[in-house]
Amino acid sequence: MTHRIGYLIGSLAHDSINRVVATALVKLAPPSLEMFEIPIRELPLYNRDDELDPVAAVTAFKQAVEHAEGLLIVSPEYNRSIPGALKNAIDWGSRPWGHNSFARKPTGIIGASTGAIGTAVMQSSMRSVLSFLNAPQLNAPEAYLTYRPEMFGAEGSVEDESTKKFLEHYMEEYAAFVERVLSLTAPGHVGDPE
Repeated sequence: MTHRIGYLIGSLAHDSINRVVATALVKLAPPSLEMFEIPIRELPLYNRDDELDPVAAVTAFKQAVEHAEGLLIVSPEYNRSIPGALKNAIDWGSRPWGHNSFARKPTGIIGASTGAIGTAVMQSSMRSVLSFLNAPQLNAPEAYLTYRPEMFGAEGSVEDESTKKFLEHYMEEYAAFVERVLSLTAPGHVGDPE
């Protein structure tokens, strides 16, 4: 069985190192995952006044999240936290109250930085947000990449063998996690409304 997995890239930069990582992850994903990007660039700043009559970009974003069976967040860390554009997307996707598009989506978080701790602090903040949104998270393996340009080649190739093995393992673990979560959230499981 193939599962449609939407991935969000937390940086808006065209040459983002996290876009490089996301491209590699798509290529390394097992055949059971059909990966597609859910873009966040066109979303306006979240405003509660616009919740009930959102612009087309917001509607399209929420629909893309809802049509994904799982989510992979690939993001940098800005000032020891979640990048503003990504947090804005999450805020839109979780509103209006009672229409949380992220609920019960098996979610993985991974990120790259040129710094030694990768994106550890951002991921910690993101886990808190996703917990509130009732989005189950892959907790292990954790994936904080210290990015070096020579690790990646053109069009998503991974030139460093240990990095390639790690990313393959991460995607295999994420695929297994998606299977576990979706089997638990299938219609009729305990807690579903009648």
